[in-house]
Amino acid sequence: MKKGVLITIIVIVAIILLAGITIGSTYNSILAKSEEVDGKFADIDTQLQRRADLIPNLVNTVKGFANHEQDVIDSVTEARSKLSGATSIEDKATANTELTNALSRLLVVVENYPDLKSSQNFIQLSDELEGTENRISVARKNYNNAVKEYNLSIQKFPTNIIAGMFNFSKKAYFEASEGSENVPTVNFD
Repeated sequence: MKKGVLITIIVIVAIILLAGITIGSTYNSILAKSEEVDGKFADIDTQLQRRADLIPNLVNTVKGFANHEQDVIDSVTEARSKLSGATSIEDKATANTELTNALSRLLVVVENYPDLKSSQNFIQLSDELEGTENRISVARKNYNNAVKEYNLSIQKFPTNIIAGMFNFSKKAYFEASEGSENVPTVNFD
């Protein structure tokens, strides 16, 4: 009888140990994916900040050539300020779209100033801004891929049970705001 009780205890301990290892392993996997998402978001944030830091120089360069285009310059400055103050992923995505639209309007204005377009300072800033836009695009894609992987992992069985136990929730994608696919119209009247 003692041998049967001992075997039962060993089996119960083994099952508990196996369950603990499985739960711990799954928890660590979800946590790693969550941290990956946070890291990718930090990459986006870094590139958005880099772009925001380039904008005052670009605005000042344009101001030197196009003083009477104050509305466009003000819209860029205001959009940059909104992006700098945004905290959530949704707010940053919306502010990013606003800034992109304002920069598009600014670049349309630049077309009317050939001297500005050929200015070495403007060319350098434009190149840096274009490179930063590409980095933002890559960082955004990487972030959204990490979010997709994380969100899928916390919804699949049996991981979803453990995710629910530890309150892991879906993360938001970095999406363009509604209407951002439309090119802004600029009226010079």
